[in-house]
Amino acid sequence: MVKTRELIEQARSREAALVQVASLMAEARGSAHALDGSVEVTVDALGSLKRLWLAPAVAERDPSRVSALVLEVVRVAMAEAEQDCYNRVGLLLGEEAGLLVEALSGKAAPARSADDDPGMTVEEFQRLRAERVGERRFPAPAPAPASVESAVEEGWEDFDPASLRSDR
Repeated sequence: MVKTRELIEQARSREAALVQVASLMAEARGSAHALDGSVEVTVDALGSLKRLWLAPAVAERDPSRVSALVLEVVRVAMAEAEQDCYNRVGLLLGEEAGLLVEALSGKAAPARSADDDPGMTVEEFQRLRAERVGERRFPAPAPAPASVESAVEEGWEDFDPASLRSDR
């Protein structure tokens, strides 16, 4: 049986957490730019436009195309701000709170949405890097490990933490 004092303490801690969540939402930001560099936008998680930069050449374009481009860049920046908010709330209240918000809203966090770009694999990154710097690597055949312990230790030597993709 839960005591009254425990219920009061839980209510106070939840109230304090909600105040912190509101503060985190106000701090969360998202930025994006057009591929041609003509538009740059920064927004907060509440939808306020914090920064809009337009290249001078935009003045010579069709206004309807410019407005469509600005809106698309704002949409991308809003997704980034939304994810930044999920990240901040997750750090404060834990992953479960973020999952609860997703369940209640019926919408996945941007990093978990079906159309999110999964990025590139480690192998693809290393291949592209090698091409860029003109590096040629030919993998040597690995010797058979002497024991399970040495095989595990050898596996960590080649581990690249950047290969882990975090959605939070």
